[in-house]
Amino acid sequence: MRAVTVYDTTLRDGAQTEGISFSAEDKLKITLKLDRMGFHYVEGGWPGSNPKDMEYFVRVRELGLQHATVTAFGSTRRKNTRPADDENLAAILKSGVKAATLFGKSWDFHVTRALGTSLEENLSMIRESVAYLRDQGLEVVYDAEHFFDGYKANPAYALATLEAAVAGGAAVLVLCDTNGGALPWELQAVVELVCKRFSVPVGIHAHNDGGMAVANTLMAVQAGATHVQGTINGYGERCGNADLCAVLPNLSLKCGVNTIPEEKLRHLVELSRYVSEIANMHPNPQQPYVGMSAFSHKGGVHVSALMKDPLTYEHINPEAVGNRRRVLVSELSGLSNLLYKIRELNLDLPNEGEVARQVLGQLKELEHQGFQFESAEGSFELLVRRAANGYEKPFILESLRILTELKENRAVHSEATIKLRVGEKIVHTAAEGNGPVNALDNALRKALEQFYPAIKGMRLIDYKVRVINEAAGTGAVVRVLIETSDGHRSWVTLGVSPNIIEASWQALADSFAYGLLKKNAAAGASAAGNPAPD
Repeated sequence: MRAVTVYDTTLRDGAQTEGISFSAEDKLKITLKLDRMGFHYVEGGWPGSNPKDMEYFVRVRELGLQHATVTAFGSTRRKNTRPADDENLAAILKSGVKAATLFGKSWDFHVTRALGTSLEENLSMIRESVAYLRDQGLEVVYDAEHFFDGYKANPAYALATLEAAVAGGAAVLVLCDTNGGALPWELQAVVELVCKRFSVPVGIHAHNDGGMAVANTLMAVQAGATHVQGTINGYGERCGNADLCAVLPNLSLKCGVNTIPEEKLRHLVELSRYVSEIANMHPNPQQPYVGMSAFSHKGGVHVSALMKDPLTYEHINPEAVGNRRRVLVSELSGLSNLLYKIRELNLDLPNEGEVARQVLGQLKELEHQGFQFESAEGSFELLVRRAANGYEKPFILESLRILTELKENRAVHSEATIKLRVGEKIVHTAAEGNGPVNALDNALRKALEQFYPAIKGMRLIDYKVRVINEAAGTGAVVRVLIETSDGHRSWVTLGVSPNIIEASWQALADSFAYGLLKKNAAAGASAAGNPAPD
């Protein structure tokens, strides 16, 4: 099998994403994760640009990496300057890396307009900078910036810049689609030509401004490139870089190209979410391969076929990248969706077909009212269990009153008074909060914790409100989604009503009921010596 070298530039190019700023500690954590995933190169940053990157290069030496080579990024020497006198090259050497990535200009337009120097001087800058670092014992990866635009404008000069890098001793020639505007067939032809002309390995660095970064990377490999650069989740300046979370499985699973070890590829979803968490970016649910919706099925016809054979509507086995199949339920669902979900819950119902038909009817009516169960699987499971006639509510609401006091230039004060029936007992209590929903949450906890101590470990981690029929103004129906966690897993429940308090109560009550249901199921499985249900 063919193999490619995987070069990650999340910490440098990915950090140029609007809204992302990695600390030195963040970069060290991601480096360690990439190393454990089997990545070959991790570009740590530009040591000459800021103190944070230099701190990273000092501390990364202590990580004891097993697979990845850390590289420092920088430009060729300045015009009319000796390499030994160039501050940027000196910073690369000071970083202590064994490999460096230098970028230089391939486009004559950039040489004369951006650098303000001659074409010959630019060739000398490339050749001398690469040779200087090579003479200092470093492996040098040469990034040919704007190569495809440069080749379009002046093919002979663009190739001459590569010849200068090879003359200096570059270990790899990386062709960069810096503006992200190349089309796959154009790029493929140029990469083929470069691969035939030079004996050193050729790489690809694609940006996504035309939406072609992943496709261009694959076409480059097909044309002979053996070195691929990209970022986790496609992070990068403007529209981002080639997303390695799509590039790697495409190459490994579909093109027969070795990238990272197969057993590591099964942790790709984990890697994607780990990096998005550190970057403080919401994961994209529609992201290919690793997104939550990548293997989600909603249409009844799809699910019916899926139950016969997953290959009918899945291009790979989700587990190959660490993802999982999800069947969604909505007003578009057929009976197949409901049967699949009921079996997934392991309820072992003798009348599952009858229950599925009943739930399907309820589902269509509830969604007409504004409920949406796709992302609220906690409320959906409770709906199924209620229809199965084997579910007993852990508590029943008798009454609820909420008072909110608002005065000019004073903090809002809310108080909730609640009366619940738990079994044969009535509990009546009150609690305060900084708002009506917070007061409601506090009062419900206060009432239930004496009966269900497990509630102490449950906490609300997200609360969303969406107006469904905006045209109704303040009388509009609202949908409330609540996400709750017990420290080990999280679940989402929902409520819908023209009254935001009632909608919040529905979601909050379901949240505690579902958490208690799963807690009891886990305790029962543990007592029986079985693994706890998911």
